[in-house]
Amino acid sequence: MSYSFKENRYDKMQYRRTGKSGLLLPAVSLGLWHNFGDIDNQQRAREILRLAFDEGITHFDLANNYGPPGGSAEENFGRIFKQDFSDHRDELIISSKAGWGMWPGPYGDHGSKKYLVASLDQSLKRMGLEYVDIFYHHRPDPDTPLEETMRALDLIVRQGKALYVGISSYSATESKAAIDLLRSMGTPCLIHQPKYSMFERWVENGLLDVLKNEGVGCICFSPLAQGLLSNKYLKGIPEDSRALSHRGNGAMDETAVTPDKINKAVQLNEIAKKRGQNLAQLALAWVLRHEIVTSVLIGVSKPEQLTDSIKCLDNLSFADSELKEIDKILQG
Repeated sequence: MSYSFKENRYDKMQYRRTGKSGLLLPAVSLGLWHNFGDIDNQQRAREILRLAFDEGITHFDLANNYGPPGGSAEENFGRIFKQDFSDHRDELIISSKAGWGMWPGPYGDHGSKKYLVASLDQSLKRMGLEYVDIFYHHRPDPDTPLEETMRALDLIVRQGKALYVGISSYSATESKAAIDLLRSMGTPCLIHQPKYSMFERWVENGLLDVLKNEGVGCICFSPLAQGLLSNKYLKGIPEDSRALSHRGNGAMDETAVTPDKINKAVQLNEIAKKRGQNLAQLALAWVLRHEIVTSVLIGVSKPEQLTDSIKCLDNLSFADSELKEIDKILQG
């Protein structure tokens, strides 16, 4: 029997149109990059997923290699989905990706049609799903013709294994080429998933303009810079941080937590206080201020972190003076 979710779960969440498509995504989506692998607490993972949907988060983002070990996040999600969400499949947007190393040999990495099609077949089996809503090529592959990679995405849609396709971490130039190819094949590029935060602003140098001009959505990962833009690091590295190597599943190390970034975070936190927010809420609101940004992907290790992050939606507007002060701190 499925878990009984709140009937009013859609009342407070904001939903944004994905580019020029008909698809709406929650302004805050849940990423399963961390905290859903075999090394993690599975009951807590289940609580997080339940809470997310109760709060109106309809989009769960995965990839073939999420874990650790790779594949375990999809397996664990699939088990929880069967237990709690099986009656709500048509209310959910579930995405996966392929593009990084997943299995040994020449066919388990990069951007070939062989790899992408095989990887999605494996992902669907792990999650117990007939299709995903969005399937991404996880990163550009300069050694595979772009047309081959895009034809693989087109094929996957025509096979009914994904409703939409997207790309991740492509540059502005690469994105334009990919978007044009997909459009010519009759399978539009729905969305781009770039890394974007106050500390990682490369998308402002052309990519956001391409997405706006082409009518493609944008969902940003690591908007909190792996926790650097939260209260977690204001006094240094806490013992439970992924930045400590013994955790084993982080995308950062201790060298990323620099005195300069901590100093900037402390200053940004003062702006957040004036806005009635904490630092994480400020950082999420700052990314969501862009009209082109459809959603931000958050990763949480505790249910209360999810509830706290959603509160960013209470104040998404910025005065010009606030934006100038933030830029001054970030450029300092």
